Amino acid sequence: MATPYKVLSSDEGLVRHSVPGETLVFKMSGADPGGALDYFVLDVQPKSGPPLHVHRKQQETIHFVEGRYKVQIGQEVFTCERGGFVCIPVGTPHAFMNIGETLGQCIVTFTPGGSERFFEEFSPVVRREGPPDHAAIAAIFRRHDWEIVGPPLAAGN
Repeated sequence: MATPYKVLSSDEGLVRHSVPGETLVFKMSGADPGGALDYFVLDVQPKSGPPLHVHRKQQETIHFVEGRYKVQIGQEVFTCERGGFVCIPVGTPHAFMNIGETLGQCIVTFTPGGSERFFEEFSPVVRREGPPDHAAIAAIFRRHDWEIVGPPLAAGN
């Protein structure tokens, strides 16, 4: 019988990748019993971040542990420094970008869990040689009830 608790060291967890240079270490994921929560540590390259997108069935939080970020939630744009936190309700367009010059780090949660499956499918498509296959990327988003609704943020204010 599986234990109802989980204890991991700092270097343990389910490793997934996003765009080149960005690693996610899931401490909890939809694959865990109950699947209620994703909790992962995300390394974010300078001048990098996702395009404006929506999660149709998941709430997201981001705690900015290292770095300086530009964040868009709905129509509003914010700057989040180290220690900043955002909560993004289901169905709300959002994006963020590490506007600093060094590697950033965030703690991200999704409720309910399951985003590890998105990154497992997404990583090989965005990490391959050549230009991005936008149709394939959009299809992956759709399969996971996410949608790209705009471009990534620009680094300037």
